[in-house]
Amino acid sequence: MTRVWLDELPSRVGEVVEVAGWVYNYRSSGKIYFLQLRDGTARVQAVCAADDVAEDVFARCADITIESSVRVVGEVRADARAPGGVELSVKDVELIGVAAEYPISKKDHGVDFLLDHRHLWLRSSRQEAILKIRSTIEHVIGAFFEERGFLRVDAPILTPASCEGTTTLFETDYFGRAAYLSQSGQLYNEAAAAALGKVYSAGPTFRAEKSKTRRHVMEFWMVEPEVAFLDHDGNVDLAEGLITAIVAAVLETRRAELETVERDTAALERVRTPFPRVTYDAARDMLSAKGHELPWGEDFGGDEQTALAEEFDRPFVVEKFPLQAKAFYMARCEDDPRLTYSMDVFAPEGYGEIIGGSCRENDLDKLLQNIATHGLPLEPLEWYLDLRRYGAVPTAGFGLGVARTVAWICGLKHIREAIPFPRMLNRFYP
Repeated sequence: MTRVWLDELPSRVGEVVEVAGWVYNYRSSGKIYFLQLRDGTARVQAVCAADDVAEDVFARCADITIESSVRVVGEVRADARAPGGVELSVKDVELIGVAAEYPISKKDHGVDFLLDHRHLWLRSSRQEAILKIRSTIEHVIGAFFEERGFLRVDAPILTPASCEGTTTLFETDYFGRAAYLSQSGQLYNEAAAAALGKVYSAGPTFRAEKSKTRRHVMEFWMVEPEVAFLDHDGNVDLAEGLITAIVAAVLETRRAELETVERDTAALERVRTPFPRVTYDAARDMLSAKGHELPWGEDFGGDEQTALAEEFDRPFVVEKFPLQAKAFYMARCEDDPRLTYSMDVFAPEGYGEIIGGSCRENDLDKLLQNIATHGLPLEPLEWYLDLRRYGAVPTAGFGLGVARTVAWICGLKHIREAIPFPRMLNRFYP
């Protein structure tokens, strides 16, 4: 008999099938066992009645514990009251792995306890829903770029130089030389864009930020498109299109999971283009009116981002940040060289920056000035300077943080639930 997945059962009503999974809950009323099964695709109730099975089969149910793995043969029956509209009438049960006393129960557990048991916490219905939403988001991102003719390239994890500043680098030994875990694949994407035109990368990035906020983890996945001959407005349009595509897909395919995490979908329904756009200077004025005085040239911190978000009911764009507030590779504005063709997209509801991007400085002399201003060594960046020596063109792109996007769409209080195994300032176990 061929095993079927639990999400296939609604199309198998009346058939006798074999399923396998884990028992996430069970109860007994004497002569009947009610087994709540899950296999990652769905959840279903299997009913094992003493009058319907052999004595040894019924006796096996007495050995079942929470999270025991089982193989079950049964008839699929329609039941409008059941999740998915079906339940399983058991004919045979085989215990594959009997679980010891499961450490995570229905009682409240502290966050540290749950993170220590993250490998088991993932099995809960809430965490399962979050991971399914994350998977959908990552799938949509790839489809969005592939449909627009982008090619995926894989940027290296070990790099010889900083991309986003030297204060947040994880350093390691590379056969006697210093190497760093990647902060971003962007510099390499620029090289790929010069070869392929439209590219994107997706992979882990690392920031050694000594931060304990609800928005930060040390390791996170980032999606980074890079496009040759793209200008600032086109870059903003691309970012807006990606975010709206993600939200639309989650609303269309993951309604049940959004309900599981108790997300107010009305907030997501408001995500429409064009997004509100304000300049850095206008945003500073908005903050000043709210009592947040920010010296000109400083980037927005968490408090400032939250205060700005109070003014908008959807994602919004802040553009043209000062050169001193951003990375060395950002292109200066033609009408005001103090500013850059940069843009950050902030999620509403206080979730902060989910996208950061810019046009890249394609003038070699200006780029050298920027590198000197930021105090960066030239030698590790010689290959990057070659991109300006051999057929330099304007390029633009951005990075989207997957975990922050998941946290916003799911309405999570902390980013640690938005990534399967979070790496935080005081935690890299399990």
